[in-house]
Amino acid sequence: MSAQPLKGYRILDLSRILAGPWCSQQLADLGAEVIKIERPGEGDDTRRWGPPWLPESKEAAYYLAANRGKQSVTIDIAQAQGQALIHELVKQCDVVLENFKVGGLKKYHLDYDSLKAIKSDIIYCSITGFGQDGPYAHRAGYDFMIQGLGGLMSLTGQPDTELGGGPVKVGVAITDIFTGMYAANAIMAALLQKSRTCEGAYIDLALLDVQVGVLANQALNYLTSHQVPQRLGNAHPNIVPYQAFPTSDGFIILAVGNDAQFKRFCEVAKCDNWIDDPRFKTNALRVENRQILVELIKREMLKQTTDTWLAELEVVGVPCGPINTLDRVFADPQVQHRHLKITLPHPVDGQVDLVSNPIRFNHEALNAKLPPPLLGEHTSQVLQDLLGLSDLELAEFKEAKIIA
Repeated sequence: MSAQPLKGYRILDLSRILAGPWCSQQLADLGAEVIKIERPGEGDDTRRWGPPWLPESKEAAYYLAANRGKQSVTIDIAQAQGQALIHELVKQCDVVLENFKVGGLKKYHLDYDSLKAIKSDIIYCSITGFGQDGPYAHRAGYDFMIQGLGGLMSLTGQPDTELGGGPVKVGVAITDIFTGMYAANAIMAALLQKSRTCEGAYIDLALLDVQVGVLANQALNYLTSHQVPQRLGNAHPNIVPYQAFPTSDGFIILAVGNDAQFKRFCEVAKCDNWIDDPRFKTNALRVENRQILVELIKREMLKQTTDTWLAELEVVGVPCGPINTLDRVFADPQVQHRHLKITLPHPVDGQVDLVSNPIRFNHEALNAKLPPPLLGEHTSQVLQDLLGLSDLELAEFKEAKIIA
């Protein structure tokens, strides 16, 4: 694979669950060497977060989603000799990534100050629920809780006045994923800075900070108007019509982003009278008269099937789409054309299906070639290659249960 922009960089990954592993998987896909440190006999919690599982290795699908491209090394960091091994590995690495509670690694001498004393230019990225300071810094943070605390769930779900109304979390751990991507972005910025200054960096990332940061237009809606945004179901707070509508046999998403698109939609729907209706002539007017227009559109959309609407609206360039289940997603011709499902060889199960990294770099997809590793699969190899340990030393460490 020629497109490996981070080739030559080495990441020591002490993280687990999702935010940290998502970050290090991104770095692995970009070409970095990632050494995933795991607890002997236990490993990343997500290895057991199933079903579903791979049939032979019994690795959970959750774990498989975030650990492509890594080498698994099992070291007991609670033992002094295990800490010494980590210290030696740090000398061979550019980045340390961790998501322990604030201060959680200090007692193991694996905190930033301890490792900076060993390698002065180390880039150290800490991911926590609430950051390294503040009144909540000591608390554990989980995606679901942060979606609520950080405001996302107040914006997601049907209004209280409608059947099934109430706050709803996003269907994937989106705050963890965003945090992982921000972490990867920050690490790459730190590597770029290091190439100019020869200095390392300390990166403090908090799930709550990220959740507030990605409230995007909704945050600015509030800060600009001082009006608290309410849940709108599938509707958009600033654009109308921009939501899901029932058809005669299902649903369709209608995403009319400007007045020209609205005009073309009206023509397809044979509702030309809406075009010059003073209530609907501009997007601002359509937002103001949302309820009236949405009810009119609902009646029209029920007259034809989803496929009919999709075909007719696509011809005139009105953005629209179906609401696919995942089987239909991976059967979609565009998804298949872009090779968004990939298959890698697996040492126990023969092969494993994964989702491709969406980045195309010089016309190539960026996907690490290593499958998600078995627990401790690379312990001996990494410790021999990087630290020069002998077979006898490895055997002694295993006997002492420092490695497995």
